[in-house]
Amino acid sequence: MKGKSVVNRILSYVEKNLENNLTLEEIARELHYSKFYVERVFKEHTGQPLYRYMKNRRLNEAAKKLVETKRPIVEIALEAGYRSQQAFTQAFHEVYGLSPQKYRKFGKIVSIQERIDLSAIWAYEIARLRHMDGRMAA
Repeated sequence: MKGKSVVNRILSYVEKNLENNLTLEEIARELHYSKFYVERVFKEHTGQPLYRYMKNRRLNEAAKKLVETKRPIVEIALEAGYRSQQAFTQAFHEVYGLSPQKYRKFGKIVSIQERIDLSAIWAYEIARLRHMDGRMAA
């Protein structure tokens, strides 16, 4: 149960600071844990590394801005934590399969990483364990 509480604290911190250029070291320092513990417990409870979650959350928010605003792509790229539009375009294409410009023209938001809700993950795990327990008992 402690791990779940730690992951909730990590998620809360990341969401509050999503537009900042967070590092694993900074998150660990702010939450008073080692960076190794933060990374391990996050992956253990969410199934993905923290860096990927943050990258995908930033790209997800950038994708929304591309569709919902007419702001320049370079401005959105800088807000998403990229140092250049080229780096942003490469990362965006890697995840969405389209350039930011083509995505904007597409005009529909496709979410790749919404905020993680641990209660849903835990409910799934509990149901899965109960199902496995029933199969093993038979």
